[in-house]
Amino acid sequence: MKRIVVLGGGESGVGAAVLAKTKGFEVFLSDKGKINDEHKAVLAQYNIDFEEGKHTEQLILNADEVIKSPGIPDHAPMVVAIKDNEIRIISEIEFAGRYCSARKICITGSNGKTTTSSLIYFLLKNAGLNVGLAGNIGKSYAFQVATQKYDYYVIELSSFQLDDMYEFKADVAILLNITPDHLDRYDYKLQNYVNSKFRITQNMRKEDCFIFCSDDEITVENLQKIVMKAQKLPFSQTEKFEEGAFLDGGNLVARYQDSEFSMLIEELALSGRHNVYNSMAAAITGKVLDVHNSVIRQSLMGFKGVEHRLETVLKIRDINFINDSKATNVNSAWYALESMKDNVIWIAGGTDKGNDYSSLYDLVKEKVIAIIALGVDNKKIIENFKDRVPVIIETQSMKEAVQKAYELGEPGDTVLLSPACASFDLFENYEDRGRQFKEAVRNL
Repeated sequence: MKRIVVLGGGESGVGAAVLAKTKGFEVFLSDKGKINDEHKAVLAQYNIDFEEGKHTEQLILNADEVIKSPGIPDHAPMVVAIKDNEIRIISEIEFAGRYCSARKICITGSNGKTTTSSLIYFLLKNAGLNVGLAGNIGKSYAFQVATQKYDYYVIELSSFQLDDMYEFKADVAILLNITPDHLDRYDYKLQNYVNSKFRITQNMRKEDCFIFCSDDEITVENLQKIVMKAQKLPFSQTEKFEEGAFLDGGNLVARYQDSEFSMLIEELALSGRHNVYNSMAAAITGKVLDVHNSVIRQSLMGFKGVEHRLETVLKIRDINFINDSKATNVNSAWYALESMKDNVIWIAGGTDKGNDYSSLYDLVKEKVIAIIALGVDNKKIIENFKDRVPVIIETQSMKEAVQKAYELGEPGDTVLLSPACASFDLFENYEDRGRQFKEAVRNL
């Protein structure tokens, strides 16, 4: 019996372990940290051996194959030891793809992945298709493959998930944009990160579709360097195409083969320039999958948005509180600030990933009246913006940050949590950060 070892006991790792068990492998899961009670219960239910708080080499280095959770970096000592022993390491997505015959719509990009994935899932559900939502969102792909039977999957893919994928193939691949992110995981070389993102196109055939933003310079430049069999379907706010999506006056237009979809931009549920791109990607996907125009229109008009992504929380004393905790990089924060119409009190900071804040300077000067720096180390935020805003206040807890923002705010102002950083210094993850923000606002 082949032995599968899973590194990491989070959503991805536990899902992979369950799938491996149901496929008849000998399975062992190891997590150097603590496994939560919910995941332990699943491991117990499927009778899967595991350990937490350590990695025991003799129980790991006898694996035929290792499935590594995406959050574990390649330089982790246990990963290095596995490679030194010439044991193959794959991702949960790679493993689950072996057992999945459904059509796969895969989405990646530095920004907008979750919104676009959720929007496409919403659209396909509305079309009556039997569809699952997986990857970097919701229940793990592997767990769903083990326990469900879908005809389609919408899969959100981070660069970390793409790194350990080899044979997996998308039927529709969507690359929204590429901006510097996670460079700490890629030797601070943008090209390494770009190469990871482009792995979404590997193994694609001529009947498959690659949907991409032709306004994104990094994407276009690197697309010219690779040979691709798949059909290329661009979307743009500046160009028009025979096939793809574009703006025509006040309309969003999507064309595929001999069919065209069109609707007014002002009818879109999601506002802001960046969301026009996300809606374009969804509209083309709808056309490729032969979804009726009326369903595409209803979906783009009726979508409610994603938790922690420009989520309006409350209006108190006519001060608007917006939760954009999912903005874990500079470009995401740029989109958030760009969409703001009122004076902004900006809550920012956290674990810096090699951020270059210079793209935010003009926007901050134009829109931000105060910065609440929220992090263990706020030095870089302060250094970058001290001459660009009249007020910067340091805080070390969400409660304090929200209270200070409220005290500074005047009627008509917006308090925006859009950190531009990862959350791991003070919070479990960006969801925990967003929930703490909402709770602190409600307790004002």
